[in-house]
This record gives sequence, structure tokens and C-alpha cells, in this order.
Amino acid sequence: MSEYTFKTNINCGSCIKSVTPFLNALDNVEMWKVDTENPAKILSVELDDTNVEAVLNAVKKAGYSIELNETEE
Repeated sequence: MSEYTFKTNINCGSCIKSVTPFLNALDNVEMWKVDTENPAKILSVELDDTNVEAVLNAVKKAGYSIELNETEE
């Protein structure tokens, strides 16, 4: 399992509610959460593969902006 973080504009409970069906529909997503307290509105996703493109497309389809968080660890 791999964990990825993304910068988004998902900034409130209503936003989370509207993106939920899109992320829950993805077969490769094990768990996801949005940190709305973080200024970058970080979406953390655990995937059972490395298909981050599916997550990017799902969030964009829900109407939100998203980019892979390229921070170094």
C-alpha cells in the first residue's frame, strides 16, 4: 500500500461531501482524508497500487483543483 498527498481546494465539510462519491468509487483507494485545517487543504490517500492519475481525475471530475504534493521526505 502506498500513501500519497495532494494539494487541493477542498476546504469545508460540504466540499468533502461532494467529492466523497468520486473518491469512494475508485477501486484502488483504501482510505482517504482531507486536512481542511492545513492551508494547502491536503488530501491524503492510501492506494493499493500506484495509479495516482485515477485520484487526480476523480477530484477534478468532482469540480476541485488538485496537484500531487511533491514535498521531499
